[in-house]
Amino acid sequence: MARAMTDMISLYEARVADGTLNRDDAQEAVLPQFERIRAALAAPVKRGLFRKAPPPPKGLYLWGGVGRGKSMLMDMFVETLGHIPARRVHFHAFMQEIHAGMHEARETGVQDALAPVAASVVNSVRLLAFDEMQITDITDAMIVGRLFDLLHAGGVVVVTTSNRHPDDLYKDGLNRQLFLPFIHHIKQQLEVWELTSPTDYRQNRLEGSPVYFTPIGPEAREKIRAVWADLSGGPAEPLTLHVKGREVVLPAFRNGVARASFYDLCGRMLGPGDYLAIADAVKVLVLEDIPRLSRNNFNEAKRFVTLIDALYEAKVRLICSAAAEPEMLYVEGEGVFEFERTASRLREMQAQDWGQ
Repeated sequence: MARAMTDMISLYEARVADGTLNRDDAQEAVLPQFERIRAALAAPVKRGLFRKAPPPPKGLYLWGGVGRGKSMLMDMFVETLGHIPARRVHFHAFMQEIHAGMHEARETGVQDALAPVAASVVNSVRLLAFDEMQITDITDAMIVGRLFDLLHAGGVVVVTTSNRHPDDLYKDGLNRQLFLPFIHHIKQQLEVWELTSPTDYRQNRLEGSPVYFTPIGPEAREKIRAVWADLSGGPAEPLTLHVKGREVVLPAFRNGVARASFYDLCGRMLGPGDYLAIADAVKVLVLEDIPRLSRNNFNEAKRFVTLIDALYEAKVRLICSAAAEPEMLYVEGEGVFEFERTASRLREMQAQDWGQ
C-alpha cells in the first residue's frame, strides 16, 4: 500500500531502525536521487492561462550486480509516491504489453501503431518504475527508443534497474547501430548510477540454507514456500517470454526470481532456445517437484538436462524440490550415463558461492 507524505530517506532510516534493513553505504548514497524525483513529482503544479507544466524531472537508471538491493530500493521508492500515478513493472513484461497493444492498434488500420499505445501509457501514469531493464529481442530494440521519446514528451518519468551499464544493453545484437540512439536517450534523460555495494544480499539470504529439498512432500513444499516468500519479497505475476513465435510461461515471477514446477518447464515441448531465454530472464529459479527420471519419462528427462545446462552456463541460482538426491534421480534406462553430468551440476549448484 502506498504511503503518503513519506520521503525516501526517512523510510530507509525507519527500516534500518526497526531491523528490516542493514545500513549500506552504497544504498544510502543513491537515496537522494530517488528523493529528488519523488519531491519533483509531489510538488504542486501552479496552473494558469499562460503557465506551462514544468518539465519532468530527470529519471534514474540504477545498475549493478545481482543482489545489491536495486529492486528493494525500487519497491521502497514506489511506496513513498503516495497518490502519484505510478506503475512498478518488470521491463520484459512491459515490452510484451507494448507489442500486444501495437498488434491491436494495427488491426484498426492505424498508420502509426506505437503512438496510441504510448499515449495510453502517458494518460495513465506519471512514473514508470522498471525492474531488470535488458534488451535481448530485436523487436524490442527497434521500438524502445521511439517509445521512450514519446513517454518523455508526454511527461512520464522513468526509473529503472539493470544489471548492465547502458553501453552494454543489446550488446552484439542484430542491427545494434539502430539501437544506439536509445542509449543516448538514457544518458540524456536518466541519471546513470552504479550501485557498488560489495554485499550480495540475495546470496546472504541463502547462506547456510539448503537449496535442494528431498523427498517431495509437505515438509519440502513448506520450505520451498518459505524460500520463495523471502526471495520474491511480495506478490508475483506470471512472466511470458516470446521465443521465435512461441510463448514460454513462468507461472510466478518477481524481482528476478521465478517459480515453476517441473511439469511447467519440462512436461511441455520446450527446446534449448526456450531454456536459454529463461536463463537470460531470471536470476533465481525455484523449481518444484522434480520426479524420478527413467525411460518412462525420457522426453521430460532430456528437457530437464537441457534446462539444467542452460541454468548452469548462465550462473542462475537454482532452488528445487526433487524425489531423490541428484545421483539417484535417474538410475535406469537410456540416458543414465549422460545424466551423470547433470547430477554433478545439480550438486555443484548447491554450493553457497554458486553464481558469484
